[in-house]
Amino acid sequence: MAQRKTSQRQAVQAVFESAGRPLTVAEAHESAQQSVESIGTATVYRAINALVDEGFLVPVQVPGEPDRYELAGLAHHHHFHCTGCGKVFDVEGCPGAMKNLCPPGFELTGHEVMLYGRCGECASAA
Repeated sequence: MAQRKTSQRQAVQAVFESAGRPLTVAEAHESAQQSVESIGTATVYRAINALVDEGFLVPVQVPGEPDRYELAGLAHHHHFHCTGCGKVFDVEGCPGAMKNLCPPGFELTGHEVMLYGRCGECASAA
């Protein structure tokens, strides 16, 4: 039984390694089923939680939506949320100079920029 859990977890890990963008649990589950047809949603949740605990994955929060997850250790970047299909994509780079937006005397310790619109596939389908 331990080997089965290992193969399922390896399938979930491989999904994130090849995704190239943040994934919801449902997206990870759907992709993991390509390798391990019988993998359940609860198993995917457990695998993701373990991978977050180990520092392999980090959550990506989208206001009003379930968290997505992506590989930890990526260079600083932001995200694009497609309002058509709901997918989230990485946006390389940063507009920078965010500390200039802070009120006087405030100290900036981090920021997240979320862009919204339609991805290329949704935009061309419209």
